[in-house]
Order: sequence, then C-alpha cells, then structure tokens
Amino acid sequence: MARLPYRSLSPADQQRYRGLRTMKAVALGALVFMAIVFVVAFVLEKDMPAWGYVRAAAEGGMVGALADWFAVTALFRHPMGIPIPHTAIIPRRKDEIGRTLGEFVETNFLESSVVRQKLDSTAIARTAGEWLRDPAHAKTVSAEASTMASGILTALSDDEVQDLISDLAHEHLLSPAWGPSLGGWLARVVDADAHRGAVDLGVDSIARWLEANRDSFDGLVSRRLPSWVPSVAMRLVDDTVYHEATKFVAAVQADPTHPARQALDQYLGRLADNLQHDAETIGRLESAKSSVFDSPRVRSLAADAWNTAKAGLLRSLEDEQSPLRQRITAALGDLGERLATDAALQRRVDGRVADAAVFLVDRYRHDIASIITDTVERWDADETSQKIELMVGRDLQYIRLNGTIVGALAGLAIFTIAHALLP
Repeated sequence: MARLPYRSLSPADQQRYRGLRTMKAVALGALVFMAIVFVVAFVLEKDMPAWGYVRAAAEGGMVGALADWFAVTALFRHPMGIPIPHTAIIPRRKDEIGRTLGEFVETNFLESSVVRQKLDSTAIARTAGEWLRDPAHAKTVSAEASTMASGILTALSDDEVQDLISDLAHEHLLSPAWGPSLGGWLARVVDADAHRGAVDLGVDSIARWLEANRDSFDGLVSRRLPSWVPSVAMRLVDDTVYHEATKFVAAVQADPTHPARQALDQYLGRLADNLQHDAETIGRLESAKSSVFDSPRVRSLAADAWNTAKAGLLRSLEDEQSPLRQRITAALGDLGERLATDAALQRRVDGRVADAAVFLVDRYRHDIASIITDTVERWDADETSQKIELMVGRDLQYIRLNGTIVGALAGLAIFTIAHALLP
C-alpha cells in the first residue's frame, strides 16, 4: 500500500506523522531489546540457571510485542503484505465503518431530546445579546451584513430584476382596473371633507398668482374687441376682468359654503361615482393609463428604478458613515441590549430557536447523518486507513509497548509458577 507523500500532509498531520514514527521506533526498540536479552539469557542459562527467569521474561515480552504488533498492524493493512484473513480491517470495511458511524451519530446525537436538553441549558439569547450590544461587535456584524448584501446586489442579474419589477408592476399595478379603487378612495375623501385642505391650497395659490401676474390680463379680452373700440374702453375691460377674477377668488377664499366650492364638491362626488360604476368613465381612465404606461415605458421605468435603488444601496452599504450603516449598527446594538436584559424576550427567542432546531433535527436527521456515510464512501480506502492511522496510530503504539511489558511479566510469572509447582 503506497504511503501518502510527506509533503502532501498538512502541518498538523506532519506533526502526527513524526510522533507516530517515534512511537513505532520505541515499540520496535523494546522488541529488539527483549530479543537481545533473550539471546544473552539463553546462552548464560546453561551455566547459571537463574538466567532462566530472565529468558522466560524476554520470551513473554517478545511474544506480547509480536502479538500486539500484529493486532495493531491488522487494523490498517495486511501484516508484511500477507493477505491473512481478518486483517486490513479499516480499508476493507471502510464503507461499513462510515455507515455505522453515521447511524451512531444519528441515533445518539441527532435525537430531539438530546438537542432540546442541550439548547435549554444554553442561554442562547442572553449570550448573543451580551455579545451584540458591544458597539464593536455590532459594528462588525453590520459590516459583514453590508458586505454580504453588496455581494448579493452585485451578483443579481439586472435584466432579470428589471423583468421581475416590470412583471410585478403589470400584475399588481397596471392590470387591475384603477377606476373603482380611485373612485372609492375619492368618495371617502369627499365624504370626510378631507379635500378641503387641497381646495384651500389651490384657491390660495390662484390668489397669489393673480396678485403677482396683473400684466397677464392686459389684452386678455380687449384684443378680441373690434378695432374701433377706444383704447380706454379696452383697458377698462381688462381691468374689470382682472378685478372680477380677484374678487371671485377672494370670495371663494372667505366663504366655506361658496357656490363654487359646492359645485366642486358635487363634481368630485359625481366623478367618484362614475369611476366606480360608469363604464365609459372607467374605460377612458383605463385607456389613458394604457397609453401612459405602455410596456416599453414600464420596462424603462423599472430599469431606472432598479438602477437608482441599486446604486444608492451599494453606496450606502459601502460607506461606513452612511445613515443606512449607522442605523443598522444602532438597530443591532438595541437588539443586543434587549436580548441581554429582557427575560421574557430571552425565553421567547430561546424557545423558538430550540423548536426550530428540534424540527430540523427530526426532519433531516437522516440526511445530516448521511453526510458522514456518503463522505466516507467517497474516500480512497488506503488513504482513509493512513489518515486514521495518523490520528490514532501513536496511541496504538503504546499498546505494543504495553504488550511487551505485560508479556514479559506474564512470561516471568508463568515460569516462576511452573518451577514452584514442578521443581
């Protein structure tokens, strides 16, 4: 089985690799030491029987070291490349291990009671509030949110957004008949006398215009008189028209029940009724609407609206001192303050977070756990085995070392008991 190139390993894996090699050398050194002790004891035992105890301990140590070497190696590969049954367990059963691990996580971790118990013991809202009410943190969140929003705005297709705005305008603004809605609104305005202010404003505006534009009446009527009419009479006619107009406007201003006001009220009432019930009036309004808001014009308006809004939003999101960014930061700080101090809000937020998490876990627990299973199945068997060995192999080498020591003690104990019982 090819080993992973050392340079392809991450810094953490390189450190694990060095630790693994060191422990392998220590375990091998213990085996070699036992072998040397065995040879020495085997030679000296003939002349000094006491060395038999040393030989027995060395034998047991070698057996323990070799047995544990075989057991540890069999997890990751065939010992000495020999395809002995029930060896290379991890490469051979990689997919099964992944499925088992996924089932274990799904059963023991992605369980609603476990998730709810953990979330109930965590003050999510208060912790988030205490973090968020720090102005620096609120500013950071505002900056990140602005960056994300700017990215979304930039990524959006202008043509698609303009088409969407145009379609929405046609569907919700232009396609419905305006007459009944405008007529109903106008009827409510007239019934509530809410139009009085607009009428007063209009009359006042006319009065100011008349006062400032006296010259506009020169020749207004006189130019239509016969040429033989004296010029004095012509000026008198124009002055009379002007004064009558100002007197009329002043009378309308002063009298809330002036016939002109009543006539206007009656006209607005008839117009409101016609907009709701008269097919001809409704048709004329719809025709005028269609001529003003034809498809190319709506498309152009949608493009202008989107481009203006997009440019303004991007400028505001990018400028740290813009009112929008400052309002976002202030709103986040206020939210953090409330989450940190309002116990009732904390309970509501914590409860909803827990409910949402439990719902997601119950609904998608199998899909979440399948990430583990599917990921392990995609891994290369040899690479998976080597990565796992890097993670736990150093600790497993202690098994070899312990096996050497325990084997030596066991060999010594067995030899001692045998000599004691069978002298």
